Amino acid sequence: MTEAVSEFTKKEEILSFISENGIKILSLCHIPEDGRLKTLSFAAASPEKVNEILELGERVDGSSLFSFLEPGKSDIYIMPLLDRAFVNPFSQVPTLNVLCDYLDADGKPLQAAPQNVLTRAEDRLRASSGVVLKALAELEFYVISKQENEPLFPAALDKNYHESSPFARFEDLRNEILLTLSSIGIATKYGHSEVGRMTGKNGELIEQQEIELSAQNLIRMAESVAISKWAIRNVCIKHGVSVSFAPKLSVEHAGNGMHIHLCALKRNKNIIAGSDRTLSTEARKMIGGILKFASSLSAFANPTPVSYLRFIARKESPMHVCWSSQNRLALIRIPLWRNLRKGDGKLDQCEETFEYRAPDAFANPHLLLAGLATAVDYGLSNSEESLKMAESLHVDNHSRRQRLKTLPLSCSESADSLERDRRLYEADQVFPKKLIDKTIESLRSHKDKDLRQKLIKKPDEIEELLKQHRHFG
Repeated sequence: MTEAVSEFTKKEEILSFISENGIKILSLCHIPEDGRLKTLSFAAASPEKVNEILELGERVDGSSLFSFLEPGKSDIYIMPLLDRAFVNPFSQVPTLNVLCDYLDADGKPLQAAPQNVLTRAEDRLRASSGVVLKALAELEFYVISKQENEPLFPAALDKNYHESSPFARFEDLRNEILLTLSSIGIATKYGHSEVGRMTGKNGELIEQQEIELSAQNLIRMAESVAISKWAIRNVCIKHGVSVSFAPKLSVEHAGNGMHIHLCALKRNKNIIAGSDRTLSTEARKMIGGILKFASSLSAFANPTPVSYLRFIARKESPMHVCWSSQNRLALIRIPLWRNLRKGDGKLDQCEETFEYRAPDAFANPHLLLAGLATAVDYGLSNSEESLKMAESLHVDNHSRRQRLKTLPLSCSESADSLERDRRLYEADQVFPKKLIDKTIESLRSHKDKDLRQKLIKKPDEIEELLKQHRHFG
Protein backbone atom coordinates (compact mmCIF):
# COMPACT_ATOMS: atom_id res chain seq x y z
CA MET A 1 0.00 0.00 0.00
CA THR A 2 1.36 3.42 -0.95
CA GLU A 3 1.56 5.86 1.96
CA ALA A 4 0.69 9.03 0.11
CA VAL A 5 -1.88 11.72 -0.28
CA SER A 6 -4.44 10.90 -2.94
CA GLU A 7 -6.28 13.93 -4.33
CA PHE A 8 -9.62 12.30 -4.95
CA THR A 9 -12.40 14.19 -6.66
CA LYS A 10 -15.22 11.66 -6.31
CA LYS A 11 -16.53 9.41 -3.55
CA GLU A 12 -16.24 6.47 -5.92
CA GLU A 13 -12.48 6.98 -6.13
CA ILE A 14 -12.15 6.79 -2.35
CA LEU A 15 -14.36 3.69 -2.21
CA SER A 16 -12.19 2.02 -4.85
CA PHE A 17 -9.00 3.02 -3.03
CA ILE A 18 -10.32 1.58 0.24
CA SER A 19 -11.21 -1.70 -1.45
CA GLU A 20 -8.04 -2.05 -3.51
CA ASN A 21 -5.65 -1.15 -0.66
CA GLY A 22 -7.24 -3.11 2.17
CA ILE A 23 -8.17 -0.03 4.19
CA LYS A 24 -9.79 -1.10 7.46
CA ILE A 25 -10.42 2.27 9.15
CA LEU A 26 -11.70 5.57 7.76
CA SER A 27 -10.76 8.52 10.00
CA LEU A 28 -12.31 11.96 9.69
CA CYS A 29 -9.65 14.45 10.83
CA HIS A 30 -10.30 18.09 11.66
CA ILE A 31 -8.49 21.10 13.11
CA PRO A 32 -10.50 23.06 15.70
CA GLU A 33 -9.75 26.15 17.78
CA ASP A 34 -6.66 24.74 19.52
CA GLY A 35 -4.98 24.00 16.17
CA ARG A 36 -4.34 20.35 17.05
CA LEU A 37 -5.43 17.57 14.67
CA LYS A 38 -8.48 15.64 15.94
CA THR A 39 -9.76 12.24 14.76
CA LEU A 40 -13.12 10.45 14.50
CA SER A 41 -12.76 6.86 13.24
CA PHE A 42 -15.09 4.37 11.53
CA ALA A 43 -14.70 0.74 10.51
CA ALA A 44 -14.50 0.73 6.70
CA ALA A 45 -15.96 -2.77 6.25
CA SER A 46 -19.23 -1.57 4.70
CA PRO A 47 -18.99 0.36 1.41
CA GLU A 48 -22.53 1.63 2.01
CA LYS A 49 -21.53 3.06 5.41
CA VAL A 50 -18.37 4.67 3.98
CA ASN A 51 -20.41 6.19 1.16
CA GLU A 52 -22.85 7.65 3.72
CA ILE A 53 -20.01 9.18 5.76
CA LEU A 54 -18.41 10.71 2.69
CA GLU A 55 -21.78 12.05 1.52
CA LEU A 56 -23.16 13.41 4.79
CA GLY A 57 -20.22 13.77 7.17
CA GLU A 58 -20.87 13.23 10.86
CA ARG A 59 -22.35 15.15 13.79
CA VAL A 60 -19.93 16.20 16.57
CA ASP A 61 -20.04 18.25 19.78
CA GLY A 62 -18.91 21.70 18.72
CA SER A 63 -18.74 23.07 22.28
CA SER A 64 -15.85 20.69 23.01
CA LEU A 65 -13.99 22.04 19.98
CA PHE A 66 -14.80 25.76 19.99
CA SER A 67 -15.10 28.15 22.92
CA PHE A 68 -17.64 30.31 21.07
CA LEU A 69 -20.23 27.50 20.95
CA GLU A 70 -22.48 26.96 23.98
CA PRO A 71 -23.19 23.40 25.19
CA GLY A 72 -26.94 23.97 24.96
CA LYS A 73 -26.86 24.20 21.16
CA SER A 74 -23.55 22.87 20.00
CA ASP A 75 -24.18 20.16 17.39
CA ILE A 76 -22.19 20.80 14.23
CA TYR A 77 -21.04 18.65 11.33
CA ILE A 78 -17.61 17.69 10.07
CA MET A 79 -17.73 17.27 6.28
CA PRO A 80 -15.01 15.31 4.43
CA LEU A 81 -12.88 17.13 1.87
CA LEU A 82 -12.33 14.49 -0.79
CA ASP A 83 -9.08 16.02 -2.06
CA ARG A 84 -7.47 16.03 1.42
CA ALA A 85 -6.95 12.32 2.05
CA PHE A 86 -3.82 10.42 3.07
CA VAL A 87 -2.95 6.99 4.40
CA ASN A 88 -2.01 7.19 8.08
CA PRO A 89 1.64 6.06 8.27
CA PHE A 90 1.46 5.42 12.03
CA SER A 91 -1.65 3.29 12.38
CA GLN A 92 -1.24 -0.42 13.14
CA VAL A 93 -4.11 -1.23 10.77
CA PRO A 94 -4.50 0.29 7.29
CA THR A 95 -6.20 3.64 7.87
CA LEU A 96 -7.24 6.41 5.50
CA ASN A 97 -7.39 9.90 7.02
CA VAL A 98 -9.60 12.53 5.38
CA LEU A 99 -9.52 16.18 6.44
CA CYS A 100 -12.86 17.87 7.08
CA ASP A 101 -14.55 21.26 7.09
CA TYR A 102 -16.96 22.44 9.79
CA LEU A 103 -20.63 23.04 8.99
CA ASP A 104 -23.32 24.48 11.24
CA ALA A 105 -26.65 22.82 12.07
CA ASP A 106 -28.09 24.10 8.76
CA GLY A 107 -25.27 22.59 6.72
CA LYS A 108 -23.64 25.95 6.01
CA PRO A 109 -19.96 26.77 6.72
CA LEU A 110 -19.54 27.40 10.46
CA GLN A 111 -18.93 31.14 10.44
CA ALA A 112 -16.39 31.37 13.26
CA ALA A 113 -14.46 28.18 12.43
CA PRO A 114 -10.83 29.22 11.81
CA GLN A 115 -10.81 27.62 8.33
CA ASN A 116 -13.75 29.72 7.23
CA VAL A 117 -12.27 32.89 8.73
CA LEU A 118 -9.15 32.29 6.64
CA THR A 119 -11.21 31.63 3.51
CA ARG A 120 -13.02 34.96 3.94
CA ALA A 121 -9.73 36.80 4.55
CA GLU A 122 -8.23 35.33 1.38
CA ASP A 123 -11.37 36.06 -0.66
CA ARG A 124 -11.45 39.71 0.44
CA LEU A 125 -7.75 40.20 -0.32
CA ARG A 126 -8.17 38.68 -3.78
CA ALA A 127 -11.28 40.75 -4.50
CA SER A 128 -9.78 44.06 -3.37
CA SER A 129 -6.29 43.82 -4.86
CA GLY A 130 -6.05 40.73 -7.05
CA VAL A 131 -3.32 39.43 -4.73
CA VAL A 132 -3.01 35.81 -3.66
CA LEU A 133 -0.68 35.07 -0.74
CA LYS A 134 1.45 32.01 -0.36
CA ALA A 135 3.16 31.16 2.90
CA LEU A 136 5.77 28.81 4.26
CA ALA A 137 6.30 28.06 7.92
CA GLU A 138 9.50 27.23 9.77
CA LEU A 139 8.63 24.70 12.47
CA GLU A 140 11.16 24.70 15.32
CA PHE A 141 10.93 22.06 18.03
CA TYR A 142 12.96 20.36 20.74
CA VAL A 143 13.49 16.59 20.81
CA ILE A 144 13.74 15.37 24.41
CA SER A 145 15.49 12.09 25.19
CA LYS A 146 16.61 10.26 28.32
CA GLN A 147 20.35 9.63 28.54
CA GLU A 148 21.62 6.39 30.00
CA ASN A 149 25.29 7.23 29.59
CA GLU A 150 27.54 10.18 28.97
CA PRO A 151 27.43 11.10 25.26
CA LEU A 152 30.44 9.89 23.28
CA PHE A 153 30.54 13.17 21.36
CA PRO A 154 29.36 15.94 23.71
CA ALA A 155 28.39 19.21 22.04
CA ALA A 156 28.33 22.78 23.35
CA LEU A 157 25.12 24.28 24.72
CA ASP A 158 23.18 26.41 22.22
CA LYS A 159 25.79 25.81 19.52
CA ASN A 160 23.77 23.27 17.57
CA TYR A 161 23.00 25.21 14.36
CA HIS A 162 23.38 22.89 11.34
CA GLU A 163 25.39 20.49 13.48
CA SER A 164 25.91 17.00 12.06
CA SER A 165 25.93 13.54 13.54
CA PRO A 166 27.57 12.38 15.82
CA PHE A 167 27.55 15.80 17.55
CA ALA A 168 23.86 16.16 16.68
CA ARG A 169 21.98 13.20 18.11
CA PHE A 170 18.73 13.25 16.09
CA GLU A 171 19.79 13.62 12.45
CA ASP A 172 18.31 10.24 11.47
CA LEU A 173 15.05 11.01 13.28
CA ARG A 174 14.76 14.37 11.51
CA ASN A 175 15.36 12.70 8.15
CA GLU A 176 12.62 10.19 8.92
CA ILE A 177 10.29 13.11 9.64
CA LEU A 178 11.11 14.61 6.22
CA LEU A 179 10.35 11.30 4.49
CA THR A 180 7.15 10.80 6.48
CA LEU A 181 5.86 14.26 5.61
CA SER A 182 6.63 13.62 1.95
CA SER A 183 4.75 10.31 2.10
CA ILE A 184 1.55 12.06 3.25
CA GLY A 185 1.81 14.83 0.69
CA ILE A 186 3.44 17.64 2.67
CA ALA A 187 6.26 19.24 0.73
CA THR A 188 9.26 20.43 2.70
CA LYS A 189 12.08 22.78 1.81
CA TYR A 190 14.66 21.29 4.17
CA GLY A 191 15.44 20.18 7.70
CA HIS A 192 18.39 20.89 9.98
CA SER A 193 19.48 20.99 13.58
CA GLU A 194 18.80 24.40 15.15
CA VAL A 195 20.92 26.33 17.62
CA GLY A 196 19.25 25.13 20.84
CA ARG A 197 20.82 22.40 22.94
CA MET A 198 20.50 21.88 26.67
CA THR A 199 20.50 19.28 29.43
CA GLY A 200 17.28 18.80 31.38
CA LYS A 201 17.05 18.82 35.16
CA ASN A 202 16.83 15.01 35.14
CA GLY A 203 19.73 14.66 32.73
CA GLU A 204 17.68 14.56 29.51
CA LEU A 205 19.29 15.53 26.24
CA ILE A 206 17.20 18.31 24.71
CA GLU A 207 18.14 19.19 21.15
CA GLN A 208 16.47 21.65 18.79
CA GLN A 209 15.49 20.85 15.20
CA GLU A 210 13.80 22.72 12.37
CA ILE A 211 11.65 21.58 9.47
CA GLU A 212 10.85 24.25 6.88
CA LEU A 213 7.75 23.63 4.79
CA SER A 214 7.49 24.56 1.11
CA ALA A 215 5.32 27.53 0.14
CA GLN A 216 1.61 26.84 -0.42
CA ASN A 217 -1.63 28.79 -0.45
CA LEU A 218 -2.74 29.87 3.01
CA ILE A 219 -5.38 27.20 3.61
CA ARG A 220 -3.02 24.40 2.62
CA MET A 221 -0.20 25.86 4.72
CA ALA A 222 -2.43 26.07 7.79
CA GLU A 223 -3.42 22.43 7.30
CA SER A 224 0.21 21.45 6.72
CA VAL A 225 1.33 23.04 9.99
CA ALA A 226 -1.26 21.11 12.01
CA ILE A 227 -0.60 17.81 10.23
CA SER A 228 3.19 18.29 10.46
CA LYS A 229 3.05 18.74 14.23
CA TRP A 230 0.94 15.58 14.46
CA ALA A 231 3.43 13.66 12.28
CA ILE A 232 6.50 14.93 14.14
CA ARG A 233 5.05 13.87 17.49
CA ASN A 234 4.18 10.43 16.14
CA VAL A 235 7.63 9.83 14.64
CA CYS A 236 9.19 10.86 17.95
CA ILE A 237 7.00 8.62 20.10
CA LYS A 238 7.81 5.72 17.78
CA HIS A 239 11.46 6.18 18.74
CA GLY A 240 10.79 6.57 22.45
CA VAL A 241 11.57 10.29 22.59
CA SER A 242 9.38 13.27 23.32
CA VAL A 243 9.06 16.55 21.43
CA SER A 244 8.00 20.07 22.38
CA PHE A 245 7.00 23.02 20.22
CA ALA A 246 6.88 25.30 23.29
CA PRO A 247 8.15 28.85 22.63
CA LYS A 248 10.38 28.45 25.70
CA LEU A 249 11.50 25.31 27.49
CA SER A 250 14.06 27.18 29.56
CA VAL A 251 14.43 30.91 30.04
CA GLU A 252 18.20 30.74 29.51
CA HIS A 253 18.07 28.81 26.23
CA ALA A 254 16.88 29.44 22.70
CA GLY A 255 13.13 29.32 22.16
CA ASN A 256 11.01 27.79 19.40
CA GLY A 257 9.50 30.12 16.85
CA MET A 258 7.30 29.46 13.84
CA HIS A 259 8.49 32.13 11.43
CA ILE A 260 6.16 32.74 8.48
CA HIS A 261 7.51 33.70 5.04
CA LEU A 262 5.05 35.38 2.68
CA CYS A 263 5.12 35.85 -1.05
CA ALA A 264 2.37 37.60 -3.00
CA LEU A 265 1.19 36.62 -6.46
CA LYS A 266 -0.65 38.89 -8.86
CA ARG A 267 -1.59 37.43 -12.23
CA ASN A 268 0.52 34.46 -11.12
CA LYS A 269 3.66 36.58 -10.76
CA ASN A 270 5.46 37.18 -7.46
CA ILE A 271 5.33 40.93 -6.75
CA ILE A 272 7.58 41.01 -3.66
CA ALA A 273 10.57 42.04 -5.77
CA GLY A 274 10.59 44.85 -8.30
CA SER A 275 12.14 44.70 -11.75
CA ASP A 276 15.53 45.57 -10.21
CA ARG A 277 15.18 42.66 -7.70
CA THR A 278 14.88 45.00 -4.75
CA LEU A 279 11.83 45.18 -2.50
CA SER A 280 8.84 46.41 -4.48
CA THR A 281 6.51 49.24 -3.51
CA GLU A 282 3.70 46.70 -3.17
CA ALA A 283 5.78 44.67 -0.73
CA ARG A 284 6.45 47.80 1.35
CA LYS A 285 2.71 48.44 1.54
CA MET A 286 2.16 44.88 2.80
CA ILE A 287 4.93 45.28 5.37
CA GLY A 288 3.42 48.58 6.49
CA GLY A 289 0.06 46.89 6.96
CA ILE A 290 1.53 44.10 9.09
CA LEU A 291 3.47 46.62 11.18
CA LYS A 292 0.23 48.54 11.83
CA PHE A 293 -1.41 45.31 13.04
CA ALA A 294 1.73 44.05 14.81
CA SER A 295 0.58 44.36 18.41
CA SER A 296 -2.86 42.83 17.89
CA LEU A 297 -1.52 40.08 15.61
CA SER A 298 0.23 38.75 18.71
CA ALA A 299 -3.22 37.76 19.97
CA PHE A 300 -3.24 35.07 17.26
CA ALA A 301 0.50 34.50 16.86
CA ASN A 302 1.35 34.15 20.56
CA PRO A 303 -1.61 32.77 22.54
CA THR A 304 0.05 31.71 25.84
CA PRO A 305 2.16 33.41 28.53
CA VAL A 306 5.11 31.20 27.55
CA SER A 307 4.99 32.84 24.10
CA TYR A 308 6.02 36.16 25.64
CA LEU A 309 8.93 34.69 27.57
CA ARG A 310 10.46 34.13 24.15
CA PHE A 311 10.33 37.89 23.54
CA ILE A 312 11.51 38.94 26.99
CA ALA A 313 14.38 36.47 27.30
CA ARG A 314 15.15 36.44 23.62
CA LYS A 315 17.79 34.83 21.49
CA GLU A 316 17.29 35.89 17.88
CA SER A 317 13.61 36.58 18.62
CA PRO A 318 11.96 39.94 17.91
CA MET A 319 10.89 42.44 20.52
CA HIS A 320 10.45 45.68 18.57
CA VAL A 321 7.97 46.64 15.86
CA CYS A 322 10.26 47.27 12.90
CA TRP A 323 11.57 45.68 9.72
CA SER A 324 15.02 45.21 8.30
CA SER A 325 17.09 43.43 5.72
CA GLN A 326 18.55 40.19 7.12
CA ASN A 327 18.45 41.38 10.77
CA ARG A 328 17.03 38.52 12.86
CA LEU A 329 16.02 40.81 15.74
CA ALA A 330 13.51 42.67 13.54
CA LEU A 331 9.84 41.71 13.55
CA ILE A 332 9.88 41.52 9.74
CA ARG A 333 13.05 40.48 7.98
CA ILE A 334 13.93 40.51 4.30
CA PRO A 335 15.99 37.35 3.84
CA LEU A 336 18.79 37.03 1.35
CA TRP A 337 17.31 36.17 -2.04
CA ARG A 338 19.29 33.82 -4.23
CA ASN A 339 20.53 35.82 -7.20
CA LEU A 340 23.12 33.38 -8.48
CA ARG A 341 22.02 31.10 -11.28
CA LYS A 342 23.89 28.53 -13.30
CA GLY A 343 22.85 27.56 -16.80
CA ASP A 344 19.12 27.59 -17.34
CA GLY A 345 18.20 27.11 -13.69
CA LYS A 346 14.98 28.86 -12.70
CA LEU A 347 14.19 30.33 -9.32
CA ASP A 348 11.21 29.09 -7.35
CA GLN A 349 8.07 31.20 -7.82
CA CYS A 350 8.21 32.14 -4.13
CA GLU A 351 11.97 32.69 -3.90
CA GLU A 352 11.43 36.34 -2.94
CA THR A 353 9.66 36.56 0.41
CA PHE A 354 9.58 38.57 3.58
CA GLU A 355 9.58 36.89 6.97
CA TYR A 356 7.29 37.60 9.94
CA ARG A 357 9.25 36.35 12.97
CA ALA A 358 6.86 36.76 15.92
CA PRO A 359 4.70 33.61 15.75
CA ASP A 360 5.23 30.35 17.57
CA ALA A 361 3.70 26.93 16.96
CA PHE A 362 1.13 27.37 19.74
CA ALA A 363 -0.78 29.63 17.33
CA ASN A 364 -3.85 28.36 15.53
CA PRO A 365 -2.38 28.45 12.00
CA HIS A 366 -5.66 29.34 10.30
CA LEU A 367 -6.33 32.38 12.51
CA LEU A 368 -2.69 33.48 12.32
CA LEU A 369 -2.68 33.43 8.52
CA ALA A 370 -6.13 35.05 8.41
CA GLY A 371 -4.76 37.88 10.54
CA LEU A 372 -1.78 38.31 8.22
CA ALA A 373 -4.03 38.32 5.14
CA THR A 374 -6.20 40.97 6.80
CA ALA A 375 -3.14 43.11 7.58
CA VAL A 376 -1.78 42.74 4.04
CA ASP A 377 -5.16 43.71 2.60
CA TYR A 378 -5.20 46.82 4.80
CA GLY A 379 -1.68 47.75 3.70
CA LEU A 380 -2.49 47.43 -0.01
CA SER A 381 -5.80 49.30 0.37
CA ASN A 382 -4.32 52.21 2.36
CA SER A 383 -1.19 52.92 0.34
CA GLU A 384 -0.15 56.28 1.74
CA GLU A 385 -0.53 55.25 5.39
CA SER A 386 1.20 51.91 4.96
CA LEU A 387 4.15 53.29 2.98
CA LYS A 388 4.72 55.95 5.66
CA MET A 389 4.56 53.23 8.31
CA ALA A 390 7.11 51.12 6.45
CA GLU A 391 9.43 54.08 5.95
CA SER A 392 9.31 55.17 9.59
CA LEU A 393 9.87 51.66 11.00
CA HIS A 394 12.73 50.54 8.80
CA VAL A 395 15.96 49.92 10.72
CA ASP A 396 19.45 48.86 9.86
CA ASN A 397 22.05 47.32 12.13
CA HIS A 398 23.02 50.75 13.47
CA SER A 399 19.55 52.02 14.39
CA ARG A 400 18.72 52.80 18.02
CA ARG A 401 16.06 50.19 18.82
CA GLN A 402 15.09 51.78 22.13
CA ARG A 403 13.11 54.39 20.18
CA LEU A 404 10.87 51.72 18.71
CA LYS A 405 7.59 50.42 20.07
CA THR A 406 7.85 46.96 21.60
CA LEU A 407 5.60 44.01 20.91
CA PRO A 408 3.19 43.06 23.70
CA LEU A 409 5.00 41.33 26.55
CA SER A 410 2.03 39.36 27.91
CA CYS A 411 -1.26 37.83 26.86
CA SER A 412 -2.93 40.66 28.75
CA GLU A 413 -1.22 43.29 26.60
CA SER A 414 -2.11 41.38 23.42
CA ALA A 415 -5.75 41.26 24.52
CA ASP A 416 -5.76 45.04 25.01
CA SER A 417 -4.23 45.50 21.55
CA LEU A 418 -6.82 43.25 19.92
CA GLU A 419 -9.60 45.15 21.69
CA ARG A 420 -8.25 48.41 20.23
CA ASP A 421 -7.86 46.96 16.71
CA ARG A 422 -10.87 44.68 16.57
CA ARG A 423 -12.71 46.84 14.03
CA LEU A 424 -9.89 46.14 11.56
CA TYR A 425 -10.41 42.38 11.87
CA GLU A 426 -14.21 42.54 12.02
CA ALA A 427 -14.49 44.68 8.87
CA ASP A 428 -16.63 42.93 6.24
CA GLN A 429 -17.29 40.23 8.87
CA VAL A 430 -14.01 38.44 8.15
CA PHE A 431 -13.47 37.80 11.88
CA PRO A 432 -16.82 37.29 13.67
CA LYS A 433 -17.40 39.42 16.75
CA LYS A 434 -17.89 36.37 18.99
CA LEU A 435 -14.54 34.95 17.89
CA ILE A 436 -12.76 38.19 18.77
CA ASP A 437 -14.63 38.27 22.10
CA LYS A 438 -13.54 34.73 22.96
CA THR A 439 -9.95 35.36 21.87
CA ILE A 440 -9.73 38.38 24.17
CA GLU A 441 -11.39 36.45 27.00
CA SER A 442 -8.94 33.54 26.59
CA LEU A 443 -5.90 35.83 26.60
CA ARG A 444 -7.07 37.71 29.70
CA SER A 445 -7.82 34.46 31.54
CA HIS A 446 -4.06 33.90 31.90
CA LYS A 447 -3.82 36.97 34.19
CA ASP A 448 -0.20 37.51 33.24
CA LYS A 449 0.16 41.31 33.38
CA ASP A 450 3.05 40.87 35.81
CA LEU A 451 4.86 38.27 33.69
CA ARG A 452 8.00 40.36 33.33
CA GLN A 453 8.21 41.00 37.08
CA LYS A 454 7.69 37.29 37.83
CA LEU A 455 10.56 36.45 35.53
CA ILE A 456 12.85 38.41 37.84
CA LYS A 457 11.23 37.97 41.25
CA LYS A 458 9.47 34.58 41.08
CA PRO A 459 11.56 32.21 38.94
CA ASP A 460 9.90 29.15 40.52
CA GLU A 461 6.51 30.24 39.17
CA ILE A 462 8.04 30.75 35.74
CA GLU A 463 9.53 27.25 35.83
CA GLU A 464 6.11 25.81 36.68
CA LEU A 465 4.58 27.79 33.80
CA LEU A 466 7.16 26.37 31.40
CA LYS A 467 6.45 22.86 32.64
CA GLN A 468 2.67 23.24 32.21
CA HIS A 469 3.02 24.36 28.59
CA ARG A 470 5.66 21.90 27.37
CA HIS A 471 3.12 19.93 25.31
CA PHE A 472 0.53 22.61 24.61
CA GLY A 473 -0.76 23.31 21.12
